[in-house]
Amino acid sequence: MSVFALGLNHNSAPLDLRGRFAFTLEQLAPTLLGFRRQLQTTATGKAEAAILSTCNRTELYVAGPQAMVQPAVDWLAGVGGVGRSALLDHAYVMEGGAAARHAFRVASGLDSMVLGEAQILGQMKQAVREADQAGTLGTTLHQLFQRSFSVAKEVRTSTEIGTHSISMAAASVRLAGQLFEDLSQIKVLFVGAGEMIELVATHFAAKNPKAMAVANRTLDRGEKLASRLNAEAIRLADLPQRLHEFDAVISCTASSLPLIGLGAVERALKARKHRPMFMVDLAVPRDIEPEVAQLNDVYLYTVDELASVVQTASEKRLAAVEQAEAIIETGVQSFVHWLGQRHTVPLIQALNAQTDEWRAAEIARARKLLARGEDVDTVLEALSRGLTQKMLHGTLAELHGSDGDQRLQLAQTVSRLFLRGSSKGPTGSDSEN
Repeated sequence: MSVFALGLNHNSAPLDLRGRFAFTLEQLAPTLLGFRRQLQTTATGKAEAAILSTCNRTELYVAGPQAMVQPAVDWLAGVGGVGRSALLDHAYVMEGGAAARHAFRVASGLDSMVLGEAQILGQMKQAVREADQAGTLGTTLHQLFQRSFSVAKEVRTSTEIGTHSISMAAASVRLAGQLFEDLSQIKVLFVGAGEMIELVATHFAAKNPKAMAVANRTLDRGEKLASRLNAEAIRLADLPQRLHEFDAVISCTASSLPLIGLGAVERALKARKHRPMFMVDLAVPRDIEPEVAQLNDVYLYTVDELASVVQTASEKRLAAVEQAEAIIETGVQSFVHWLGQRHTVPLIQALNAQTDEWRAAEIARARKLLARGEDVDTVLEALSRGLTQKMLHGTLAELHGSDGDQRLQLAQTVSRLFLRGSSKGPTGSDSEN
């Protein structure tokens, strides 16, 4: 059994390429089942699988035979509609301890665009729930992720890794404040009603903007968020006609195609008499067509472009990172040890089954002898001799059938297994002290 992680993130791949591999929550279960069906036709064994898909990363975690790595790469390339080599130019593959270390760093916020951010932990937990409900999780990945969550909790409680982090939401407000003199005089539109939009909207609401509105594909969900913010809920279909009313637009939906096109923004600017618009596209794939950034009166930021705003580095935070890495390394070693033990489970089960079979046979034989009136001591002697002969038969046959260095190595192994505490060495002579 091998564990590996295959993925691409904000460090390894550009935004538009990541968009090709983005999955909504609703897509995760059927995608996982399709992945497992395909791999079981190309590699031996049954795969455990989970997919983590956020605006910053798409990662496939797999537990199964090592032969599954290459078919998994081919599958992911096919999902994104790119060639295998094109994917590998921007993807990473990690196995065993390296895969565990990566999962622990992701859960702890050390691999995030915003160092120490906490949102990724919730996203990872949701990914695990989806895999569990799809029936693709399994014992090994369950252990990997539960240990990830434990490590992340220890990192957050034992270090100051997230103390000074600036979230994407705070960064959006900060950038808007650089463009507009007074945020209380602007109108803000939020497109989408998910967790990220709710977070950003909460930050903007703290600045008491002149007006806020929420546009969402499902009006009911949009109305719920709008009511909490004392904002207006509008239909997504009405967005092109209403866009010009807003000074700031923040969008983050699960749409596979852009919702705000170049033409709509050009018309909005004309209606605004070219008063500037601040736009943030936190979605992957994009919600706002990239050409919008070329317009003179639009200040458009993508999720990747916010990276420069949220990156901070201080001696205190670097010390926290070192402490967090030490906690993670301890967790990795523990998982690798557990995984190594898992490899011997089938052998242990087979040995137990074999010895149970021998024991049952000797007990049945002993009972027959007792039923015939044989002496109890004689029966017990025969039972013990029968068991020891069965247990030693294979070992002695291997010793007799080997020669040279092979026999010496086998003798040393047999000595370690059967002569513990004995003064006899592998050759039968007294061992040296």
